[in-house]
Formats: sequence, structure tokens, C-alpha cells
Amino acid sequence: MESMSPHEAVNEYLADKQSEVVNSTFHNHKHRLNVFLEWCEENGLEDMNNVRGRHLHEFKKWRAQDIKRVTLNNQLGTVRQFLQFCERLDVAPMGINERLALPDLDREDEVRETIVSDEEAEHILEYCERFEYATFRHALFYILWHTGMRISSLHALDIDDYNAREGWLDVRHRPDRGTGLKNKSRGERQVNLNEGVCEVIDDYIEGNHPYVEDDYGRMPLLGSKQGRPHRNTLTQNIYVLTRPCHYTNECPHGRSRDSCDATSNQHASTCPSSVSPHAIRRGSITAHRNANVPKEVASDRMDVSGDVLDKHYDMASPGEKRKRRQEHLDQM
Repeated sequence: MESMSPHEAVNEYLADKQSEVVNSTFHNHKHRLNVFLEWCEENGLEDMNNVRGRHLHEFKKWRAQDIKRVTLNNQLGTVRQFLQFCERLDVAPMGINERLALPDLDREDEVRETIVSDEEAEHILEYCERFEYATFRHALFYILWHTGMRISSLHALDIDDYNAREGWLDVRHRPDRGTGLKNKSRGERQVNLNEGVCEVIDDYIEGNHPYVEDDYGRMPLLGSKQGRPHRNTLTQNIYVLTRPCHYTNECPHGRSRDSCDATSNQHASTCPSSVSPHAIRRGSITAHRNANVPKEVASDRMDVSGDVLDKHYDMASPGEKRKRRQEHLDQM
């Protein structure tokens, strides 16, 4: 085998991976492998030739102390892909990736139940209608809730991708122009909008859009004074808006607004009740299915396979699922 340090091997792996995956996936791999490099440095592993099963077992035990099993599974899965790459380069023992055992997961481990309910979404939209009508945050939340799309899909939208007359959004994969989709060209689709969403988008564009192009000369659908807002900016605005104290003026956790750090927009994510955009996606998909939108229609609309939709996104209660079935059985 050719000698290669863990740092060199990780750099080779990331250089090879960068052209194959979207930015968010690439940065996830980079972060997870940086953790592996940290362990290698602390434990004196200086050559990938010398990786053995005991090293991988010790690394797994070390990581398991700080993270949940599902996060550990993702972490170790990336390291296994890295080890397979090293094997192909002939810088690590053949078959060594198989010595890194992934943790057994049950459904409760794999599914995160954070979700925006119909009732919560209704309260948030009512608040926006009264106090933040046609603002950046209003348009952001309404589009995410109504379409169930990923934040990366919304981030990729330009004003020209919005067909105001017919009411739909053209979601496109444009990595060479700064915006890629998770599923690349397979994720491209046209997403229908209802009249209410279109009215908010129209009024936002007319009254509150800053009309600043991004670095590629494109005009984003949701804009900032600097051009296209970073996805972290979109996420931060969702954290701000979904705090109960923001849209109900009440705290379900008994905290004082004067002493709670989460009342600051900068620390909104520390509120126990604030949620990420993914919780909106999960709630939207569940709401679509509860409204008896067929699974294949929801699958195409949200760019998610039927199996993944059932396993990770449809969070309906047993009673809600029973009511869905009943409506179909009543017609028999």
C-alpha cells in the first residue's frame, strides 16, 4: 500500500466528492471527516495504512459519548464511504470499511418528530396577515408551508421562476449559477400555488422586494439588500417567526421576555418551540396527506420518494390515518 496521512486522504476524498454532491452534502461530509481527523491526531494515527478494526471501534465509542444514535449513524456512514475511497486508492487495508459497524436503528431513532401542525401554521399565517403582511418572512413561511419544498429549493428560485398569471413556481437545478438542488436535475419540477400564496408573493414583489441581483446577475424571488440571501438567513428567519412569543405574544415555557435570551432574533433558535424549515416541510407533507392528496402527487410535488415520505415525513396520528382511509371506504 502507498503511504498516506489521514489529512491527505481526507483532502483527496473531498476533492473527489465535491463535483458529485450539492454544497450542503459536501459540507456535511467535510464536518464529519474533520471530527475523524481530530480523533486521529489525538490518538496518534498518522498513516491510513495502519487503520485497524480496533481504531474504528475506539472512534465509534468516542463519538457515541456526545451524539444521538441517528447522528452517530450518519457520522459513521460518511467515515465508511471515506474508508472505501481509501481502499480504492490502495492506501488502506482492503475491506477495512466493513470493520466499522453502524449502530442499529429503530423507527424511533430514524424519525425526528419535530413538526409544524396545521393549527400552528394557521396561527403563524394569521399573525403575518395582521402584522407582517407581504414581508420577507411572510412570503418565506407561506411558500414553505404551502409547497412543502426544501429550503434549498426556495433558495434557488428567481423572480423569473414565478409564473404569476398561472400560479406556479419553476424549481430548477443551476449549480453553475450558484444554486443547486439536493436531487440535482431529478429535483426539477413546476409547483402549483393557490391564490392566497400568489397574492402574498405579488404584494411582496411589488412592495417589499429590494430588487438587488445576486453575484450571477440573477434576481432572487426572495431578496436581500446584498442580493440572494444565504440559506442560513432563510433558516434564521424561520426560527424567529416560529417562536410562540413572536406570533402569540405568550410563552408556553413560562419564561419572562425580559430575561429570555431567545427573545433576541440572533438567539431565536434557542427557543424550545422554534423550529427549522424542515419541520415546516414535514408538517406540510402531513397536511397534504391528511387532505387526501394522493401519495404519488405529494411525492412529485415535494420531490421525495413514496417510501421516504411514509418513513420520515408523514407524521399523521393513527386517528388521522384512519380518517383518510375512511373517506375512501365510504365510497365503496
